[in-house]
Amino acid sequence: MRNKQKGFSLIELLIVVAIILIIAAIAIPNLLRARIAANEASAVSSLRTMNTACITYNTSFNAYPTALTNLAPVASGATPTSTSADLLDATLTTSPFQKSGYTFALTSATPGVVYAITATPMNINTTGVRQFFTNESGVIHYAIGAAATATSSPL
Repeated sequence: MRNKQKGFSLIELLIVVAIILIIAAIAIPNLLRARIAANEASAVSSLRTMNTACITYNTSFNAYPTALTNLAPVASGATPTSTSADLLDATLTTSPFQKSGYTFALTSATPGVVYAITATPMNINTTGVRQFFTNESGVIHYAIGAAATATSSPL
């Protein structure tokens, strides 16, 4: 008589491993796409916050900021000034101006009169796909594969 053996055969174990690999192959790209979508949503939210801060800065100092550092927090007990207006947290106003896989930049062609803020993925197709742009109009524009400008598609 044959003894009854306990356990799994090699074929059964290989089938289970193959099934797990198939499930992983399906799940991992979806997780990466979800991460990119979350990073892009965070970038758009940050741009909206920056637009609000720039408008508040303009109301307080009769000009738009010329750099992100102008919107930075002040030292404890200090009074906000045009060089440190205490309108944004240090995450967005401290070099290298990065948050959630995006790098932000504020430029001003005519200092104090206009401004432009861009959000660029740190690693295209890894941290984000779209690039974003906004200015004093408050409209957020995006582009895929190129730098976003005022003429790019609005959100």
